[in-house]
Amino acid sequence: MSDAALRWGATFSRSEMMIVAAARALEGQHVCFVGVGLPNIAVNLAKRTVAPELELVYEAGVFGARPARLPLSIGDPTIVSGATAVVSMLELFGYYLQRGLIDVGFLGAAQIDRFGNINTTVIGDYAHPKTRLPGSGGACEIAINAREVFVIMRQSPRSFVDKIDFRTSPGNLGGAEQSERIRNEQGWLGRGPSVVVTDLGIYHFDDEGEMRLDFLHPDATLEQVHAAMAWQPKVADDLAVTPAPTDEELRLIRAELDPEGVYTK
Repeated sequence: MSDAALRWGATFSRSEMMIVAAARALEGQHVCFVGVGLPNIAVNLAKRTVAPELELVYEAGVFGARPARLPLSIGDPTIVSGATAVVSMLELFGYYLQRGLIDVGFLGAAQIDRFGNINTTVIGDYAHPKTRLPGSGGACEIAINAREVFVIMRQSPRSFVDKIDFRTSPGNLGGAEQSERIRNEQGWLGRGPSVVVTDLGIYHFDDEGEMRLDFLHPDATLEQVHAAMAWQPKVADDLAVTPAPTDEELRLIRAELDPEGVYTK
């Protein structure tokens, strides 16, 4: 066993597996519009591993960010460290996002449905919600205008629902055909969601615009997947097992990106 394996251990949490899988999905991408939380740690891991040339774009007005540490929020000053440009939010959205210059929008969600529509606004009735969530921020604009959208979120029956309580950010709407028609009619630049990474597996979208489970994480089972969502998901005929995190990926998460275990415990 390597010295790294002896130090970091041969085990990993489901959250660490989710973050690693999301980071690997960014291989080959160039410009990523990222939110805080789980998307933030995933893209910063990707920049240290599979996508060193990845340009990180933050909603606060930062393009080409190279954070010295993991930002705690959109307003964290570390976001501007080493940045290519710092502009107003108006300029960032108008000149970069709405011009179609963003390859990937990386989002989290409170609720998601089988077509990748996202809710970050309310749980329950809008006028009298059980929980008031942060809202859209820039997520709706990202979902509409980024060339494709990646989603990272933990899986549970409360988050993977048959019908979201509020559509904050459009995915494939009611299916691929409807999504293509409306995106063309409205002049939206993006193709919509392409990858959803959870703590149980990796989903892509089929020709009908619906999620399909393509990878099952180590130690996760189909029974657990079924129990953690409100619908019966489509499953790839050649369902594969997600490769486990490497020693270096675990070291980066535990020593550099999230030493306090805020996102991984």
